[in-house]
Amino acid sequence: MNTVTSLSLGRIGIGIASLAKPELVAATMGVPSSHPLLTQWFGTREVALGTATLLASGSARRNLVLIGMAVDGADAVTSYAGVEAEKLPRQLGLALTGVAAVAVVSGLLGLRVKKSTALTTV
Repeated sequence: MNTVTSLSLGRIGIGIASLAKPELVAATMGVPSSHPLLTQWFGTREVALGTATLLASGSARRNLVLIGMAVDGADAVTSYAGVEAEKLPRQLGLALTGVAAVAVVSGLLGLRVKKSTALTTV
């Protein structure tokens, strides 16, 4: 299984968990679960992006990978900013930043593999 497919399936899995059990996902991420709707919004985004990427091919798939990298990059920056503003505990914020950064790198690796295997194979 290639990197793009793995990342897409991971997005879908996290998204489904966020939709089905928002309090559990929020608690796992160390976020107060008093607003499960925010976790569900996150889940919807992940399911939509993961599914669209799996179904797309060629340049459309490449563009969706780039969008995913932008979203994950924004998540990394936001998490780190939360640490710096002391809105997130340092250890948690850095862990969330790391997960988002790994997703960005995974997207980049998926783009660097030959187009014929990484971007068109499901």
